[in-house]
Amino acid sequence: MRKPPLPGRHITDSQKRRYMKLRQTDTTPIAAARSGFSSSSGYRLEQDPGMPPDQSQPRGRRRADPLAAIWEDEIVGMLQAAPGLRPVAIFEEILRRHPELGTGVRRTLERRVRQWRALHGPEQEVIFRQLHEPGRMGLSDFTDMGDLAITVAGAPLGHRLYHFRLVYSGFEHAHVVLGGESYVALAEGLQNALWALGGAPQEHRSDSLSAAFRNLDLDAREDLTRRYDALCAHYGMEPTRNNTGIAHENGSVESAHGHLKKTVADAVLLRGSHDFADLAAYRRFIDEVTGRHNAKVGPRIDMERAALRALPARRTLDFEEAIVTVTSSSGFVLRKVFYSAPSRLIGHRLRVRLYDDRLEVYLGGTLQMTRPRGRAHASGKHDHVVDYRHVIHSLKRKPMALMGLVYRDKLFPRHAYARAFEAMVAALPVRAACRTMVELLALAHDRGCEAELAQHLAQDLDAGRLPDMTSLRALFAPSSAALPDIRVSYAPLTAYDELAPFGAGVAA
Repeated sequence: MRKPPLPGRHITDSQKRRYMKLRQTDTTPIAAARSGFSSSSGYRLEQDPGMPPDQSQPRGRRRADPLAAIWEDEIVGMLQAAPGLRPVAIFEEILRRHPELGTGVRRTLERRVRQWRALHGPEQEVIFRQLHEPGRMGLSDFTDMGDLAITVAGAPLGHRLYHFRLVYSGFEHAHVVLGGESYVALAEGLQNALWALGGAPQEHRSDSLSAAFRNLDLDAREDLTRRYDALCAHYGMEPTRNNTGIAHENGSVESAHGHLKKTVADAVLLRGSHDFADLAAYRRFIDEVTGRHNAKVGPRIDMERAALRALPARRTLDFEEAIVTVTSSSGFVLRKVFYSAPSRLIGHRLRVRLYDDRLEVYLGGTLQMTRPRGRAHASGKHDHVVDYRHVIHSLKRKPMALMGLVYRDKLFPRHAYARAFEAMVAALPVRAACRTMVELLALAHDRGCEAELAQHLAQDLDAGRLPDMTSLRALFAPSSAALPDIRVSYAPLTAYDELAPFGAGVAA
């Protein structure tokens, strides 16, 4: 008969095995002492030398199985009919059918479902870990940064980060992208990364440009594929793409997205503000964050640089080109966005280079202007990018056109001007309000005082006063003290008489 266990620390299986081995050469007290228990325990083990697994009986259930009546008939049927069904959904359905079970069976159900799937579930996808070589592969992807609530000059900045990473060394580069996942954004970000790195890997992998292909016809997709292949060929890289919807094939950069976003979020919190003065300041901030990461893996980056391909002599195209015609509205429409242009270009065909964040407009080979890039609204409504300087000369002749102008809200260069117009429309006749507003814009243009005038307008509106054009003209009129005092001195006429004999002799 098995003796009841004694109080205190239990003798482990390894202690018993050691004791039995030592007992072959040593006495009971010595073998017991060397095994870590008393000699009396040693004598007791010799009387009952069975190991604990041999002594123990199978453990029975402590309570009745709460799922016994419904497991085979209901739960297994659910698992077979819908293999992807979550355990929590099964639990909620079972509780709806059998409320008497109570919520205490949830863990039992989840454990039982996990065991059933291990025995009867479908085969799962296997992840094959790869051996990475220096200079072999670089990865590109985009990640949304909307959760960080970044603002530029107080305005929310909807943006993504283009993220490039070398698999072997962990070198990272991030580029702020204002639009979607387009080829232009990929080309600009990738080239910035390669030139910052100083070399190109043998292979470049992207995520199939699925977002860039969206809403494109077959010809446009083939053209986009050709441009991507040409971009990689320019740098001597083999272009590869992971299968659509298989994110783990790009895992070396997908997993790094989370780390990068958390690092940026921490840096923003340490900075103490989510607001940046301008887009350039935010881009410098992102460069600093990635620069600190690259400094940590500097030795590995240096090792990988030795295996990279040399860069070509120049960059390749990282923009799209389009031909537009300036209409009588002193502007052109491109990608559902109206852009204003100087009225002298009305009727001319212009060549536009379309970047992710800007447009460069050329007449022939001469750059005419650079404008920030606009984006059509998600609803499909057109957007407007307007510079009041392009149309102010015509508005002065037709001030009433301001009232129903399609892009009126985008015409005002600063918020204070929009506030002033709203206040004047509410307090003055429409004609007077439009005329005064046009005069304010003309004053800002002619005197080059857009920012200073906006400050005075804001102060007047905060004090409950409407703009007074007489005082504003006087305030921003050219200062007479600033004009130089030019004195012109004339040579005496007698000087010409002195020169006459000399001139006559030369002529002879």
